[in-house]
Amino acid sequence: MAFRSDDDKKAYWRRNLNLMFSLLAIWALVSYGFGIVLRPLMDMIPVGGVGLGFWFAQQGSIFVFVLLIISYIFILSYYLSRDLL
Repeated sequence: MAFRSDDDKKAYWRRNLNLMFSLLAIWALVSYGFGIVLRPLMDMIPVGGVGLGFWFAQQGSIFVFVLLIISYIFILSYYLSRDLL
C-alpha cells in the first residue's frame, strides 16, 4: 500500500489501531465479562441441559473472536475502498 504522505500513513495506522483496540475490547468483554464475571447469573438460563454461562465460557468467546475477525476484514475493506483511511 502506497501512502501519499507521512500524515496519510499516520492516519491509516491511527484508525487501524483504533479499530483493532475496539474489537479487542468487545472480545475481552465477552470472554471475561460474560464467561467469568457474569457466569453465575447466566447459568440460570438453561441451554442444552447446562447453563448459558458454560456456553459463553467454552464456545462463546471463540465464536465472537471469529466474528470479530470477519468484521475487521469487512470494515477495513470498506475503509480502503472508500479511501477513508
